[in-house]
Amino acid sequence: MMRKSSKKSSKVPPAQKTKKLPAPASRPDVRLADAEKFLLPTYKRQPVIMTHGRGAYVFDSTGKKYLDFLGGIAVNALGHAHPRIVKVIRREAVRAIHLSNLYHNAFQGPLARKLVEWSGLDRVFFANSGTEAIDGAMKLGRLYGRTPEEPVGAPAKKHRFLALENSFHGRTFGAISVTATEKYRLPFAPVVSGAEFVRFNDIADLEAKFDDTVCAILLETVQGEGGIYPVSEAFWNRARSLATQHSALLIADEIQCGLGRTGRYFAYQKFSSKPDIALVAKPLAAGLPLGAILTTEGVASRVSPGMHGTTFGGGPLACAAALEFLSIVEEEKLLENTRARGAELCEGLKKLALQFDFIREIRAEGLMMGIELSIEGAPFVAEAMERGLLINCTHDFTLRLLPPFIITRAQVREFIKLFETVLTKTSKQASASASGTSAGPERVAQAVGRG
Repeated sequence: MMRKSSKKSSKVPPAQKTKKLPAPASRPDVRLADAEKFLLPTYKRQPVIMTHGRGAYVFDSTGKKYLDFLGGIAVNALGHAHPRIVKVIRREAVRAIHLSNLYHNAFQGPLARKLVEWSGLDRVFFANSGTEAIDGAMKLGRLYGRTPEEPVGAPAKKHRFLALENSFHGRTFGAISVTATEKYRLPFAPVVSGAEFVRFNDIADLEAKFDDTVCAILLETVQGEGGIYPVSEAFWNRARSLATQHSALLIADEIQCGLGRTGRYFAYQKFSSKPDIALVAKPLAAGLPLGAILTTEGVASRVSPGMHGTTFGGGPLACAAALEFLSIVEEEKLLENTRARGAELCEGLKKLALQFDFIREIRAEGLMMGIELSIEGAPFVAEAMERGLLINCTHDFTLRLLPPFIITRAQVREFIKLFETVLTKTSKQASASASGTSAGPERVAQAVGRG
């Protein structure tokens, strides 16, 4: 027999009122605390931890996704976790990571051959980084300039280096000595003596400072940190002829602009003449540390065993990855993609420049782009990151784009859409800054005049 329910028996006693507890505060990430406490404060890092990447995207520890148009500052030319690079690293990591340069490994010779084919030069030295390659090239400049009559140890007559204003060549003592930007150089003075700076693309100033005491002139074929400024053909040709006339070396720093970034194997290949030395690094080993000095037989003939060396440079793992990187660029026709996507990106940016009057100039070589503003760029970088887009700012006023060579047409459109939102969001603050304490007329004139 079914028991009838009564109101009394069905009534649920009222729940006791409980105090509403505050939401637990998010606990600080101990990894960020460790970094803050124990690392040298050499970078103003964003307070996020990037954990992994896939193609043109990276992800942070919260799972947030970012379209990466900075590319590890021109290192990740193949994006992140390219399957062929991952396969090579896994294969070689269980065989030999390091063997030392007292012995040959299976990849140095083939990699050197491929770089010689790409560059049109003759010999290769593998280093750990771009700045180490700069120092090695400076040593070669001094060595090449010394005559047999000059005693070893005595100052050589040909000892001076010419470099360009607005240049950036690295962080070691040699590299900062030929880096014009004072904030990188002056705190460490006295630096390596004998360096003098030539006004950018100023042939008259170049001619006035070039004489028989110069052993080498160093230049970035396209200035990167300086704001994406390409050397003009007239300036390159005059530098080449003066170097030949005075038996000095023309050294092309292609650490950021080389190995396909401009849509050519090397940026200097748009000119009719070659340098005596070309320097590469950033994308060479697809994210592993590796740099290289490429030079002529004439320069290489001055070198003998023991004059220069490196512990880690040219190890089997890094060289295997680099050889695969060069093969991928060729086989996947990434130079063509770089040129095509670069043109699309440039066209999109020029359309945005018509909407926002604080965009002063667009400078582009392939997938290496500078967006010159008349106001400071830091707020745009911050807003971009907030919206899932990675870019950076150089020299306070230039937004720099260095997307991977694998970027797609759809990702270019995605970038333009995101970037337009960033510009729109910050336009009120930008306009206020422009009418107040923004870049002065002299800064704007410089930006326009140097394009």
